[in-house]
Amino acid sequence: MKIVEFAFTGYPVTDLERARKFYEGVLGLKLANIWPMGPDKAWVEYEVGPHVLAITNVADEWKPHRSGPALAFEVEDYDTAIAELKAAGATVYLDTVNTGVCHFAVISDPDGNSFMIHKRNPDRC
Repeated sequence: MKIVEFAFTGYPVTDLERARKFYEGVLGLKLANIWPMGPDKAWVEYEVGPHVLAITNVADEWKPHRSGPALAFEVEDYDTAIAELKAAGATVYLDTVNTGVCHFAVISDPDGNSFMIHKRNPDRC
């Protein structure tokens, strides 16, 4: 087997409208594609560079969870990103950790899924 790229990273959500307000409004992601899949169900994609983040509520057995996978968003200005998330009322699961190589915080989306706000230290990478 030879894996050549990541096709997408997916997060399950329970309330698609609320999730879209968070991912588009708070995180500022731009909608790339949306595929309706029944009443109040859809697969929604955001393109970030060469990567795709998908959110969806189409599979009842795929549940949001704090301990699930966590995508790390690399940001230009770490302090501003954290301040904006806190001002928007986002739950911070783990406040800033500085490893010397990077610093990050673990944040919750409205469904409890974890993601990281991340900034590499250019002097160490």
